[in-house]
Amino acid sequence: MSTESGIPDYRSQGGIWQKFKPVYLDEFISDENKRILYWQRKKELWQGIKNGQPGRAHLFFKELYDSGKLMGLITQNIDGLHEKSGLPKDLMVNLHGTNLEITCLRCGDITDAHELFDDLDLEHGAPLCVNCGGLLKPNTISFGQQLRGEDLDKASTLALSCDLMIAAGSTLLVQPAASYPVIANENGAVLAIITLSETPLDDVADFVFHEKLSDFLDLLYETPFF
Repeated sequence: MSTESGIPDYRSQGGIWQKFKPVYLDEFISDENKRILYWQRKKELWQGIKNGQPGRAHLFFKELYDSGKLMGLITQNIDGLHEKSGLPKDLMVNLHGTNLEITCLRCGDITDAHELFDDLDLEHGAPLCVNCGGLLKPNTISFGQQLRGEDLDKASTLALSCDLMIAAGSTLLVQPAASYPVIANENGAVLAIITLSETPLDDVADFVFHEKLSDFLDLLYETPFF
């Protein structure tokens, strides 16, 4: 979804997944050196996230929302591009959180990431909350951290109540996100998959398009019924 907007890929060959050994949540909490390493990586990626703009696929879902056809959007992406497209926050389920926010692990305060990253200086250690002195962290789900129960419940509700689910730009390998198309399909919803690679759900989906999202949209907008 976001690679066409210049956001680095995570799981494909040569992506961030292979480049960096992840810092687990317990390491982040217990080890200042790990916290510094974590923040160094986030700082390295921040400029791309800060400057990233929604691509055609993000704007397509905004068009669906504007036309009253989008009930909700479930995403594993943490780049904030769906928010930048103009989708309301309460319509979205950010399963893995968002890099556009910073949260305090002690008091739970949430602030705009721009406020921290624009002046981030790691020479004096990892950043701390100005309110309580707790550890600050981008409001994303780290390795070893549980997903939020309210997000899982909201995603399940969307999967059970939709008429059509579009799985766009996903390998459908990572749980629990990969389970929601299954739930929707088993509950009678039409399932459309649009992604370059084959997925485990290709055989059960109603429509499968192994295309780049931008190429698929070119074809879609050329159809007379759209």
